[in-house]
Amino acid sequence: MSWKDYIKQNMFPLFTCSGCTHGTVTNAFVRVADELKLDKDKTVIVCAIGCAGRIPTFLDFPVLRVTHGRALAFATGIKLSRPDVKVIALMGDGDALAIGGNHFIHAARRNIDITAIVSRNEIYGMTGGQYAPTTPPGARATTAPYGMLEPAFDTCKVAEGAGATYVARSDAYHVQHLQRTLKAALQHKGFAVVEVLTSCPTQFGRRNNLADPAKMLERIKEMTVTKAQAEKMTPEELAGKFVIGEFVNTSRPELTDIYAQAFAGMGV
Repeated sequence: MSWKDYIKQNMFPLFTCSGCTHGTVTNAFVRVADELKLDKDKTVIVCAIGCAGRIPTFLDFPVLRVTHGRALAFATGIKLSRPDVKVIALMGDGDALAIGGNHFIHAARRNIDITAIVSRNEIYGMTGGQYAPTTPPGARATTAPYGMLEPAFDTCKVAEGAGATYVARSDAYHVQHLQRTLKAALQHKGFAVVEVLTSCPTQFGRRNNLADPAKMLERIKEMTVTKAQAEKMTPEELAGKFVIGEFVNTSRPELTDIYAQAFAGMGV
């Protein structure tokens, strides 16, 4: 097999707008899937509505596309009914943290063995450019024409605070780092969260003087620092920066194992 065997090649061209980096996430995921030799008959990918939710429709896996914000709810049901199956949820930031926020924190609390990949493009791309829970203060959106007035979620801190046992951040500029991060998350036993900083030239970019896709990639490059770099920076220097790297990698009892032990010998 090769990485091409994990793609529905008859689905191309890719759905994304010009310059959208969801294609980069798709590419990285497929290459990691090939490296890990994921069994397509033992892997289920769940997605919902939104730009990032379109990614799995190009992947040659069993895919469940569900209602907006409910990817983790459906993924939880799949994992509980089939603990032997690898379950992956591909989501956008609005999908995961707004309407799906409650499912997100409880999947982390339960430590169910699901890999959650959250693409953070800081806006609702597919549905019209409304602001998202990750839209930075001051940025413009259709529902924030004078600039975003609310603070943005830190996805990784939310995941860590809710109890996820693997939490990391990467981005669409540092592609090799992204692939290494996805590989580690997919190999983790428990609820694993990877936030991927992505770009949306069409909705976010053109409203914020960043319609040039290259400028949006430069923005990602400039606003990311590694953990090693961050340790040498002052709080003032870190303002507006995103630290990329692994923040949590620990273990505690996983939900399906707890259920199996609780009902062992009961014929359930």
